[in-house]
Amino acid sequence: MTPDALAEALLAVIAPLAEARRPGSSAGLTAADLVLERPRNRDHGDWASNAALKLAKTVGANPREFATEIATALAETPGVASVEVAGPGFINIRLDAAAAGALAKTIVEAGAAFGANDSRADEVIDLEFVSANPTGPIHLGGTRWAAVGDALARILASQGAHVTREYYFNDHGAQIDRFARSLVAAHEGRPTPEDGYGGGYIADIARRVALAYDGDLDALDPEAKQEAFRALGVGFMFDEIRQSLHEFGVDFDVYFHENDLHDSGAVQRAVARLRELGHIFEQDGATWLRTTAFGDDKDRVVIKSDGQPAYISGDLAYYLDKRERGFNRCIVMLGADHHGYVKRMMAMCAAFGDEPGVNLQILIGQMVNLVKDGQPMRMSKRAGTVVTLEDLVEIVGTDAARYALTRSSTDSNLDIDLDVLQRRTNDNPVFYVQYAHARTHNVARNAAAVGVARDAFAPELLDHETESALLGALQEFPRVLSHAAEVREPHRVARYLEELAGLYHRWYDSCRVTPLGDAEVTDLHRTRLWLNDATGQVLRNGLGLLGVSAPERM
Repeated sequence: MTPDALAEALLAVIAPLAEARRPGSSAGLTAADLVLERPRNRDHGDWASNAALKLAKTVGANPREFATEIATALAETPGVASVEVAGPGFINIRLDAAAAGALAKTIVEAGAAFGANDSRADEVIDLEFVSANPTGPIHLGGTRWAAVGDALARILASQGAHVTREYYFNDHGAQIDRFARSLVAAHEGRPTPEDGYGGGYIADIARRVALAYDGDLDALDPEAKQEAFRALGVGFMFDEIRQSLHEFGVDFDVYFHENDLHDSGAVQRAVARLRELGHIFEQDGATWLRTTAFGDDKDRVVIKSDGQPAYISGDLAYYLDKRERGFNRCIVMLGADHHGYVKRMMAMCAAFGDEPGVNLQILIGQMVNLVKDGQPMRMSKRAGTVVTLEDLVEIVGTDAARYALTRSSTDSNLDIDLDVLQRRTNDNPVFYVQYAHARTHNVARNAAAVGVARDAFAPELLDHETESALLGALQEFPRVLSHAAEVREPHRVARYLEELAGLYHRWYDSCRVTPLGDAEVTDLHRTRLWLNDATGQVLRNGLGLLGVSAPERM
C-alpha cells in the first residue's frame, strides 16, 4: 500500500465520522490534507497521522476521542495490520506485510516513472542559473549552481512542470570592457590592467582572436582594436563556458543575450508598461521606479540623467520579456553576493502586478570551499586566481563533483574534502550510493545464475525487520521528490538516497536473495529479488534526477 493509497483509505474513514459529528465539516477535505509521516521510532508503526488533532475543532470533538474513532474504523481496512492512538491524538498505523511488500512490484513495474507525476503541469517555469559573465572560466560558485540548477530542473520536470533552462549571457557593460582591455594587453605583451582579468586563459583567448581576425589587428586605432578583441574574445570565452557545462552534463534551452534587451527596445517597453501602471516618475532629470511602494528601501533610478540606462533597467526588461514569453514561474538562481538584490527584484515583480515568491522566486547560493591534503585549495592552474569547474572535475570526476555540490543546502557555505571524494569507501557519499546501486545489479546477476527469477511474488513473506525498514523508505521516494520540488531543494533527494543506500546495505547483510549451497529456490528468494530490483530502480531514478550516473558494476 502506497502512502497515497493509505491517505485515500484514511479519508474514506474520516469523512463519514466527521459528517456524523458535524454535517458539512468534511466538505472540501481531500487525501492531500491528511499528512502521513514515517515515525522516527519504527516500533510506533509504519505511518503516523495527526489528522484527528487537525480536524478535532472543525468537527467539534475531543482530539483523542476522535482519533480513537478513526483508529477503530481504519483497523478494518484491508492491508492495515493495526492502528494505535498515542499522546493527545496521534494515530500510528502498521501495515500488514503483504500490503507493505506489494510496493516492490509496483516500483519494478513503474520503472523510470516511479516517483514522477503531473501535479505541477500548470507551472511553466523559466529557470535561470549559472549565467556567469563571459570574462573567464566558471568558478566554484557557478559550478555549484550548474549542478543544483540542473538537478532542480530535472526534479521539477518529474513533477509535471514545463521547465526551460535559461542562461543570461551578460555581454553588455563595464566588465566586458575590462575583459577586452585585458585581451589587448595580453596580445601586446603588456601587464594585465589594474582592473582587468588575469590568468593563462586570457593569453589563450588573445591568441585565438589574433588568429581569427581577418586583417591586421595592430594597424587598428585603440578603440577599434579593443572592439575587435571584445567581439571575438567574448564569443571564444563563451564557447569555452558552454563546452565546459556540456561536459558537466548541463545544457541550456535558451541563451539570452543582455545586449538584445538594449538593442531591441525592450527597456523602453518595460518603462512604458510601468509608466502605464503608475509606478514611474521623473526627478532630477532621471527616470525612477517607485519601488518603495512595494517594500524596497529606496526608489530606483531606471534611466540616468545622462540618458543612459541604469543597471536595474535590464532587470525590468528581462523580467517582462520572460512573462511575455509565457512563463508563470520565473526562478532566478544568484550568487552569495546578491543578497541585497532580492528586495528590489521582488518590488519590481510587484510593480508589474505580479506576486513575489510565486511569479518570481530568487534563490541565493552560498560559497564553496575545496580542501585538498588538509589545506584550502585556492589557485587554478589555468585561471590563476580562482578554482574552476574544470579543476574540480579533473580531480574528482563529474559524478562526484555534481553529487557533492548538490547534497547540501545552498543556504549554507559548502566545504568539500577532495580527498574523501576520491576514495572508494563508505565515507564518500557518492560512492556509497553508487555502490548500493551496483550491488543491486550484482545480486540480480547472481540470482539469475542460480535460477532465481521474478516469476513469483509473495509480499507477505517480506516480514524481516530490515525489509520493513527498506520498504518504508521506498514508499517515501515520491513524497521526497514532491517536497524537493515544492521547496526548490534538490539536496533532499541526495540525502534520501544515502538513507536508502544504508537501509539496502543492512538488508543485504541480513537477507539472502540466493539460497545457500544446494538449498531449494523458494518464493521468498523470488520475492526478495523483486525488492532488490525495486531498490535498484529507485536508486537509479534518484541519481538520474541529480545528473549522476548509476553504474551497474564498481
